[in-house]
Amino acid sequence: MPAGLGASYSSLSEDVYKSTTTSAAPDKFNVLDSMKKAFQHNFKGGSGILNSIGGGPGARARHSNSLDTVSLHADEPTPIITSRDSRRMPSSAEETALLGTMPSDSMDDIELKNIQLQFPTARTLSRDETNTTEEQVMTEKGSILVAIQGDRRKPAIMTFHDIGLNYIANFQAFFNYIDMRALLENFCVYHVNAPGQEEGAPALPEDYIYPTMDELADMLNIVMAHYNLKSIIGFGVGAGANILARFALNHPNKVECLCLINCASTQAGWIEWGYQKMNSRNLRLQGMTEGVRDYLMWHHFGKGTEDRNHDLVEVYKEYFERHVQPTNLALFLDSYIRRSDLSISRETDPGKKSDNTLKMSVMNITGAFSPHIDDTVTLNGRLDPTNSTWMKIQDCGMVLEEQPGKVSEAFRLFLQGQGYAVRLARKLSSASVEGLYTIGKGRVAKTCRQATTSVSLDGIDSAVANIHITENPISEAAVC
Repeated sequence: MPAGLGASYSSLSEDVYKSTTTSAAPDKFNVLDSMKKAFQHNFKGGSGILNSIGGGPGARARHSNSLDTVSLHADEPTPIITSRDSRRMPSSAEETALLGTMPSDSMDDIELKNIQLQFPTARTLSRDETNTTEEQVMTEKGSILVAIQGDRRKPAIMTFHDIGLNYIANFQAFFNYIDMRALLENFCVYHVNAPGQEEGAPALPEDYIYPTMDELADMLNIVMAHYNLKSIIGFGVGAGANILARFALNHPNKVECLCLINCASTQAGWIEWGYQKMNSRNLRLQGMTEGVRDYLMWHHFGKGTEDRNHDLVEVYKEYFERHVQPTNLALFLDSYIRRSDLSISRETDPGKKSDNTLKMSVMNITGAFSPHIDDTVTLNGRLDPTNSTWMKIQDCGMVLEEQPGKVSEAFRLFLQGQGYAVRLARKLSSASVEGLYTIGKGRVAKTCRQATTSVSLDGIDSAVANIHITENPISEAAVC
């Protein structure tokens, strides 16, 4: 209490407290008598309870606690007790929580009027006719289908698919991914299909001799000559990666760099040879059987695919059953299992360069659930560690379908390490510029003022654009 009132508080003795809080009183004046005793005990030497509080005989004194208000009047000895439970503050956490759910809560202003369901677009493996042009290129082994995506004046990326697939099933979804679509504004992609593997292809003649893996690699040279391509960036998966590696070994000056996914550099083992022979026989005699389909699913996705992505599994199962020409696939399988060793090796002396390995930069990719991890490790051990990168991407088997974002980011960084600077739709780095400019070996793809680390380029909307050439930002062995 303020000191100016000339009063103070002190705790009451136990007997006085009990007397003032007794619920049942036989005499109506017991409460008044107890109050008088209490005040007389605390204000010794004063002029009385009424004078000490009110200052005069006609004054009214009030004594309050948390539950009741006791009003005392000098002329009326009878106490008046008034309940204040309805106006008191919340005294517990439960009461506070209840007060928080009163109608004054702001959540009461939100009204749910309707619910609209939106289903994602169904995943399909049908051909996208909007930005792809298909052409037939004649070779010594017959015609092959080449699908072209992008501006042909831009640097070329050449792809080759895996067994059981074609460019639509293997690459179309990946290259239409949002990050890759922005990246490919500066490239032109040439999708090469093995003979008879395109969608809707008729069965090859019975006397047709399917080309070997080396002959398939030589077909790429014919495709480059047909489109007047001086050099390419190779992008292959499985059997297609093996074909591109063979082409790079035979024509190292025509390949800028390689991105190989699940690439095998050795001959087929006995287990692989046995399974593929059985699959080839079933495809010729019975068509696409359940056993062949399950082997192709394991080959591309590994184990536990249905637990990771059930919808994607169903799409590819339907594709293998309805869109694959079984006889043509059997011929491709026979060619793949008869592949020879790449005969490459790493130079043990760090001061020397091996002539029996890939001389261009190589990005070697596999998935954590892929059955081809050991093949990629073997290939990595045979490559030059100064220009090769091995990557294992987590939580996927078919990396292009299950982790396209990680692969596209790795591919972009890989190209930047080779001297390509690309500006995507989203902000990536301050060194990116619009357009593509290749810098290396003293030449520039577009006219430049100088070929140094920082190059001023003409033909750009901004006054000056700088390209910073750096080393490959990806480490030798990376796990994403």
